[in-house]
Amino acid sequence: MPELPEVETIAAGVHARVHGARILCVWTSGKPQTFKSPESEIAAALTGTRIESVRRVGKTIVMTLQRDKISTELLIHLGMTGRLLVSAPEIPLAPHTHAVLTLVDHREIRFVDPRRFGRLSLHAPPQLTTQNSQLTTRFSGPGREPLTIALDDFIALFHPRRTPIKAALLNQSLLHGIGNIYADESLFRASIRPTRHAARLTRAELTLLRTSLVKVLRHAIRLGGSSVSDYVDADGARGFFQLKHRVYQRTGQPCLVCATPIRRITLAGRSTHFCPRCQK
Repeated sequence: MPELPEVETIAAGVHARVHGARILCVWTSGKPQTFKSPESEIAAALTGTRIESVRRVGKTIVMTLQRDKISTELLIHLGMTGRLLVSAPEIPLAPHTHAVLTLVDHREIRFVDPRRFGRLSLHAPPQLTTQNSQLTTRFSGPGREPLTIALDDFIALFHPRRTPIKAALLNQSLLHGIGNIYADESLFRASIRPTRHAARLTRAELTLLRTSLVKVLRHAIRLGGSSVSDYVDADGARGFFQLKHRVYQRTGQPCLVCATPIRRITLAGRSTHFCPRCQK
């Protein structure tokens, strides 16, 4: 499943290509699993709108649209295999395309999802009635933003948790956007074993974990994310951060620091990779 760096890369790429464009028409596939809002409502809400911005909130892509000073947000969750592509109209539709937003200049924003775990929905926050009408309640996601959370707030989130720190990092109601890859990689860089209870980590350890998490996420964003499965960016290009993984999916390979074989266990229902020597 795409995590924060992959979703950030896609959102930034789509924004750069389509912000300011108008949506001419909307086609949807009729596959109900893909749509949390009725397809007819999505088409009616989007047709004729101007794309103000495309941004990431957690693991969700948020497209802000405006028509006659009324703003709406389209929420796009990629699920396991979802792709959001900006394509020329002459490029054939990929199998499992479930939505096409055709722009006035005839380019198309396409949502492709073979396994149909992704979701499209509308978020229409309350509107101001003044001449300078704008969103009053933008979609903010379920948890805190990992890239901007203050240190004291980060410590306050995790210090009371009597669960393994890996499970706490995956809890989207605490920090949103963190998944298996970046939890494993950040814990390795902070020298923290994923099975340790969050409540037993010292302030110094949590401080190092926050620093490591931010560094890993920003490095991954610079490299376009990790392409370990179906992930590609808005142009269909793969990311490169998988070449920098130190523990994730390296079971049995030597640790890049101490040469101890990387271990894999199941924690909170997820595969978890760590170095039994470097991580205490």
